[in-house]
Parts: sequence; structure tokens; C-alpha cells
Amino acid sequence: MIDFLVIGGGIAGTSAAAALSTLGAVTLLEAEPALGYHASGRSAAMFLESYGNGPVRALNAASAATHRETGVLSPRGLLIVAGPGEEERFARTHAAFGATPVTPGEAAALWPILDTAACTRAAHLGEVFDLDTDRLLQHFARTARENGAVIRTGHTVSAVTRLDGGWAVEARSGGETTTIEARILVNAAGAWADQVAAMAGVPSPGIQPYRRSMARIPAPGGLDTRSWPFVDEVAERWYAKPDAGAWLVSPAEEDPMDPHDAWADDMVIAEGLARYEAFVTEPVTRVETTWAGLRSFAPDRALVIGPAPSDPAFLWCAGQGGYGFQTAPAASRLLADLVAGRPPELDPALCAALSPARFPA
Repeated sequence: MIDFLVIGGGIAGTSAAAALSTLGAVTLLEAEPALGYHASGRSAAMFLESYGNGPVRALNAASAATHRETGVLSPRGLLIVAGPGEEERFARTHAAFGATPVTPGEAAALWPILDTAACTRAAHLGEVFDLDTDRLLQHFARTARENGAVIRTGHTVSAVTRLDGGWAVEARSGGETTTIEARILVNAAGAWADQVAAMAGVPSPGIQPYRRSMARIPAPGGLDTRSWPFVDEVAERWYAKPDAGAWLVSPAEEDPMDPHDAWADDMVIAEGLARYEAFVTEPVTRVETTWAGLRSFAPDRALVIGPAPSDPAFLWCAGQGGYGFQTAPAASRLLADLVAGRPPELDPALCAALSPARFPA
């Protein structure tokens, strides 16, 4: 019997495996053929400390040093744009992000295709970074393996049974079924977190997946996009960012979904691009590719980290939403601290705000 069995090979599970690998023997199971296949592989990949609610922002801040040490950040900047009638929302939003108001003309100097007739308010924040998601994911995977963890991709969990002193988990791979026994089960299954909990007979707070889509278009007007900021419409009706010489535009939709290998809806993409085009001088003439991922949230939009109240041998590491990469270093350290019985580096109030015990049984 091993010490920890982690279900899920996205950023949540891989960082959890790395942190727990200092405490005992770890095996990670991922259903897909590679780590980070679903939401983790389809992230907008930004680091912004002031993004998310209070608990999320605290985790962002506690993760910043690790991000800098691992070299996964590169400067990008954030530009918030607003149209007529959005004055109050703009004032709240730029204050919440800590962004500095700029004139539409100044905003156009940062983002040359901005239509200054459509944009009546803008704000800029320099302390926003691209986050190299693959590098961070591989950092945690390498750390886990160096500490002896076993990572098995292409293994789909089909059954979970409670044993005296642990768990028995059946996983299918290539037509064969393997049973692994572990003292502690870690549910880092992302959009499938509720399904894993149901198999284990553990009540869930209700982790709901929501679809978020993205369209990749050629560089608008053939311009060099490399120095352009991340651009966010104030009501989050779309956002856009550079991508390897091209340009990404998201409709920023949040449609509840059952867990599945998500794909973009053509109508949702078209509507989002139309909202985006209302702010720019360069029309969208071609879409190179589209994709979608599922961002999974708990009811209060904070992560769920720690032992289940009904069974302390079942650990939650779920509800990352759109914040998984930003928060992974601090979230995984918290999980390991709780398992090891040592005082977490995070404030007790924050730990309580992330604990599964905050939800009614």
C-alpha cells in the first residue's frame, strides 16, 4: 500500500504530487495520454495577483515567489477597456485590479488597433505576466519524479473502494485493469472531481465545470503583436492576448457543462468575436483554430483544499476554476502542510476559507 494516490494530472494533481512526494510514496493517475490535457492545457496562461476573490488573491500572492524562482513569468501588462455607460463598472474594476486610468489615446499607444471612438475609458496595469504553463507543469512533474513519485498517464479510474486503513482504486489502461491501494486518496480530478467523490462515497460541495472558449486569429492587420498587452473588456464580455505572433480572443463565456472533452461552440465564438470587433479597427477576417476548456468552481468560487470532513483520508484539491496555475505553488504546499500536521504558512483564516469543512455536510 502506497501513501498517496492522486487522481488527476492537471496542474492541481501534478503540483499536489510534487508537494506530497516529500512525505511518502506517491502515484498519480491521469486518464489522458499526457499531463495537462484538459483545462490545464487550454489556459490563457496569465499571472495577475489581483485576479479572483479574496482567498484566490491570497494564494496568488503566496505563489508569486515560486513563479519567479522557476522562471515561468514574462512581462505582459493588462489593458482594461470600457465603452459608453460602463463608468461605474469601470471605476470598480480598475480599482479592484489596482490599474491606473489612461486616456483612450494612451491606451491605443499600447494597443494600436483600439478604436478610440468606441472606447471611452481605459486603465493599464504593468504588473501582469504571461505564465509558461508547460514549464510550470513540467517543473512539478520533474520534482515529483525526482522524489520517487510514479506518474501513470492513460489510466482511467473506474472504481474506488474504502478499505480499513486506506483505499483500493481500479484503473483501466489498454484493456487491462490495475488495482492500486493507498492510505490517502487525493481528488485532483478537475471537472471530474464530483464523479471521483461519488465513486468514493464522499459528499461533495458541488464542483461545477463551466466552458470557456478561445479563438486564434492571425495578427490583426499583419501587425507585430508581441508587445501588446492582455486586453480585458470591463464587463468580461471578451478578452484577448498575443500568442506566438498571432492573437487570441475569448468570448469569456461561462456555460455550465457536464465533464467532457470540451470543444468550442461556433455560435459562441462568433458572438464573442462580434463583441470584440466593436472595440477594434481591424476586423476579424479569418479564424485559424478554436478550442475550449472546462473551468471548475466550488459554489463560493474559492479553491477546495484539504481533508473531507466525512473522511480525513480523502483529500480535496479541486475547484481551481481559472486560477489553477496562478495558485498551484501555495495550494499544493497547503495540502502537504495539512497532511504533515505542521502549521501552514498561510493565515488560519485563509486556510478556513479554502477548507472543505466550510460547506454544510
